[in-house]
Amino acid sequence: MDIERLNQEGRALWNRKAQFWDKLHGDFGNQFHRRLIEPTVLQLLDLQAGEAVLDIGCGNGALARRLAGLGARVTAFDFSEELIRLAKARRRTNLPMVAYHTLDATDEAAMLTLGAGRFDAITCTMTLMDIPTIDPLFRAAARLLGKGGRFVFATQHPAFNSNNPIFVQEKEDRDGVVSDHYAVKIRAYLDLPPVKGSGAPGEPAPHYYYHRTLSELLEAAFAAGFMLDGLLEPAFTADDGAAAQGLNWQNLTQIPPVLSGRLRLA
Repeated sequence: MDIERLNQEGRALWNRKAQFWDKLHGDFGNQFHRRLIEPTVLQLLDLQAGEAVLDIGCGNGALARRLAGLGARVTAFDFSEELIRLAKARRRTNLPMVAYHTLDATDEAAMLTLGAGRFDAITCTMTLMDIPTIDPLFRAAARLLGKGGRFVFATQHPAFNSNNPIFVQEKEDRDGVVSDHYAVKIRAYLDLPPVKGSGAPGEPAPHYYYHRTLSELLEAAFAAGFMLDGLLEPAFTADDGAAAQGLNWQNLTQIPPVLSGRLRLA
């Protein structure tokens, strides 16, 4: 796998569709972010006012702004120059300023320029599946965290929501009652190459997704000196499904599309 070529192409794609994603997420994030990602990340993070937090792969800054609003001193970065420009433009005057940087999460040396041992916590939401290598990220994170620091991530669930799962709808007539049932079909799990997929309906261009099994994902963290001490698998609720239309994750209330975890230095 040509990591550098894939990474550069990924940056170009995200710059191209940054405006679309900024509008999709707005100030507070899209439905996925608000219902599944942010609540689980905040639960695992257990943020204390005044803590220094680094947000990796911040996009348009939805989580960074939320953390700042909760009293954190927030530094955030993304490898897309355009997303960082849009994140800065969304600064809210009633919140502490977020320090934004354009940095590449595959560049360990560049990440370390932020300051070894400087952060109480690191967040990384919906980024791990978008980058071709995660080993440099975890190695840098281990050095950027201070004593007792934690790393909280959220990513597409590798078992259910990786590299374009197939959605299935079935209609059942049981005892005269007709009902719809929804499922997701997975054809492979152990060995999947990078593929391009759309992250949201109507986006200008698909981007690369990098599938990693649970063992591969966690092994990269363990190799950098982390241990796992928290794990959540959020799914949409029946109320979400009642308002949903068509085949989408809101109808799959028994299958978690997101995996959130907390890592601490061993």
